[in-house]
Amino acid sequence: MTNTHDTGATLGLRTRLLHAGAPALRGGSGPVNVPVVRTSTVRFENTQALAEHHLRHVAGERVAAYGRHGLDTHRALEDAVTALEGGHRAFLAPSGLAAITLVFLSLLAPGEHALVADSVYSPVRRVDQTLLQRLGITLEYFSPAHDDLAALIRPNTRLLYLESPSSLLYEVLDLPKLSAVARARGVTVATDNTWSGGWFYQPLALGAQISIQAATKYIAGHSDLMQGIVVVDSPALAKTIATTYEALGLVIGADDAYLALRGLRTLPVRLAQHQRHATEVARYLQRAPQVARVFYPALPEDPGHALWQRDFSGASGLVSFEFRHADSAAAHAFVDALELFGIGASWGGYESLALIAAPGRLREHSHWRGSGPVLRLHVGLEDPQDLIADLARAFAQIDAGPTG
Repeated sequence: MTNTHDTGATLGLRTRLLHAGAPALRGGSGPVNVPVVRTSTVRFENTQALAEHHLRHVAGERVAAYGRHGLDTHRALEDAVTALEGGHRAFLAPSGLAAITLVFLSLLAPGEHALVADSVYSPVRRVDQTLLQRLGITLEYFSPAHDDLAALIRPNTRLLYLESPSSLLYEVLDLPKLSAVARARGVTVATDNTWSGGWFYQPLALGAQISIQAATKYIAGHSDLMQGIVVVDSPALAKTIATTYEALGLVIGADDAYLALRGLRTLPVRLAQHQRHATEVARYLQRAPQVARVFYPALPEDPGHALWQRDFSGASGLVSFEFRHADSAAAHAFVDALELFGIGASWGGYESLALIAAPGRLREHSHWRGSGPVLRLHVGLEDPQDLIADLARAFAQIDAGPTG
């Protein structure tokens, strides 16, 4: 069992994050970390105990009548993430996309409608096209900055789905304003909070009712697991999500729960370092003549900077930039010339990564007004001056042309 005593509402979040879900001492001693508790079968003292556990689970309590419901390791991670997000309950899913899909399937029925920010994580559209449309669910994409949300809400609108900052270009949304409009009409508000790792941004305190993260990224922090997490703000939403969660048979392994919990304990320290390094890299890119624009909300020149200052306590390691004159071939040559940045589609680990944004994905964003190739960087924990030197070498190589 984990330690569930109240650590005190006056304690800082860093302290609560370290102690949430800590194992209780037994016989005067115990481990610092929650052990990995693996099981597929839960044993019971007698048939009455089995029946009682089953009834409690059906009623929504976090008790295990079967291994799929999770044991100590899962509970500890749920407790810690709930503390991080300031929520009521957390649900663990096999990936970030699985967590997103869980929310859509839990809150939407055939014939119902959801409004989705057009700059969300692109696979959301694939879930829409391959699954939700077949179920008779309608998703409508809109520009949070330019469209009148109130005018778009229909009688059958049940969900407002957002992501702030947005995918690829980091458009910062006015979550309190959007949430107030939606909730006044009885529409549930959910948002993807992966960019901040849950540390720099508290969407549940700003009006959202559901916060979703790909724990694959910053919570894990070491590029060694796949996981998604849904945190809700109320017992009513917890019951709604739990019903679909149980029906889908979602579960994660105890080892992955342990790795995510390990990463979560150091989240504030790692993210502070990512921010310092990313800010240095972003400022270098602003000065580089080969760069048309840098996308990073912590920069005063970024269009979303004022909202970021108001609602966020920091920025993560994601920085994107648009090439000024380079074409697609030159952008690919630039990435291939990098030595310290790996080429990969994920982010959030200790390592630096680079990925060219697909033009089709950029066109999905009403926020996009450019014309050149866009490169997304995840700035890792390497020395930022080494990363800047690596970028400078790559710029010099494409400047020299094919014979350079």
